Amino acid sequence: MVAVAILAAGRGTRMKSRLPKVLHPLGGRSLLERVLGCTTGIQPTRRLVIVGYAGETVKQAMTHIPGLEFVDQPEQLGTGHAVQQLLPHLQDFSDDLLVLNGDVPLLRPETLTALLETHQANQNAATILTAQLPDAKGYGRVFCDGQNVVTQIIEDRDCTPAQRQNRRVNAGIYCFRWAALAEVLPKLQADNDQKEYYLTDAVNFLDPVMAVDVQDYQEILGINDRKQLATAYDILQTRLKDDYMAAGVTLIDPDTITIDDTVQLESDVIIEPQTHLRGQTIVRSGSRIGPGSLIENSEIGENTTVLYSVISDSVVQAGSRIGPYAHLRGQVQVGEGCRIGNFVELKNSTLGAHTNAAHLSYIGDATLGNRVNIGAGTITANYDGVRKHRTEIGDRCKTGSNSVLVAPITLGADVTVAAGSTVVDDVPADCLVVARARQVVKPGWRMKSQASSTSSSASSSIQPSSAVSPANPSVDLPPDT
Repeated sequence: MVAVAILAAGRGTRMKSRLPKVLHPLGGRSLLERVLGCTTGIQPTRRLVIVGYAGETVKQAMTHIPGLEFVDQPEQLGTGHAVQQLLPHLQDFSDDLLVLNGDVPLLRPETLTALLETHQANQNAATILTAQLPDAKGYGRVFCDGQNVVTQIIEDRDCTPAQRQNRRVNAGIYCFRWAALAEVLPKLQADNDQKEYYLTDAVNFLDPVMAVDVQDYQEILGINDRKQLATAYDILQTRLKDDYMAAGVTLIDPDTITIDDTVQLESDVIIEPQTHLRGQTIVRSGSRIGPGSLIENSEIGENTTVLYSVISDSVVQAGSRIGPYAHLRGQVQVGEGCRIGNFVELKNSTLGAHTNAAHLSYIGDATLGNRVNIGAGTITANYDGVRKHRTEIGDRCKTGSNSVLVAPITLGADVTVAAGSTVVDDVPADCLVVARARQVVKPGWRMKSQASSTSSSASSSIQPSSAVSPANPSVDLPPDT
């Protein structure tokens, strides 16, 4: 059995944030979630998170992950002190303990698997994850014999010039035989400038101790400030994009594209420049996304195009065309073969197959059937100032340009709404509905101010139009005159 302890008690003062460092997001997941995700390969029987600063906030943020145990560290007095807090929680535990840092999110699961396998195969008291850094300045050096058995760990400031040539550094990731570690934890002393208890000191009491070098030193990079957070994001993006391109996804300009590693892309997907994919998004085979699109927590069906558009919390079925400049949000369901065009917004609506809204429309809180055609400027007026109401539009309906459907309202199948209509009552199937004022044309009519100006400057032989003459009060004028 293996238990995992994650050190997550620090504030992270260099982040300059009230948010605990381990909760800062990185590519769609918090640092702590990423560290927990690294442990899936070893299938730990227990996962303990040591919390301190804003501990309740951390606990609340992790409620969606079952089976976590939280251990409080009221004072943050070093890594050794943090692990000391486990003693009462692991009294009946006698197997291996993997100790991870909550701000080291780039570890691969296979790295931890290799660390654990080496530890158990050699029956070590402790096994340390190490890395060969190109520039080890500032890091404590780990010295080993020919079998990778650790002989000593020396802090950078205490190394001789010759010892500083050693590029093997301690990654701060450990695997311990818990029974052996539990015996030495009470012996730790805070005999240092920081007056802290260091977990590295426990290694000095254990035997044998081995080192395992990580193949990619970037895996051990920690996050202490926003710049390092951005660096970690770049590393994750490079990994992810390389994997996707190897799997048959085309990224036209990878440097301008961002993809959360919670996203799923199938083969033969094409991602255009300036496109960003977030959250639990799925893009099916043959689809083309972008340029200039944002898709978040949505599913895009096969052979769909999304151009210069924003889609969130929605589903678009196969063969549909979205954009340019469309906005789908709030649980929209778009059927197969639909066309959602320029400057169309859909919210909390369901569209049947082969339904089109080509331009300049708002469809909110509505259900549209199959083969509906929404004319330019059509609006579902869904809000009465207090509540939202739904609009139901049957199969094969057509709305003329500049139509308003005042919800709650239902149109039966095969209804045609005349252009410029404001429809407030339900309409039965197979009808034409015209709901607009009759056009009135008044020949020769001018505004009074225009008439006065004309009469004063014109020849005396030219008379004012009878339509504006005070002698003709019977002529109806618009209400605003």
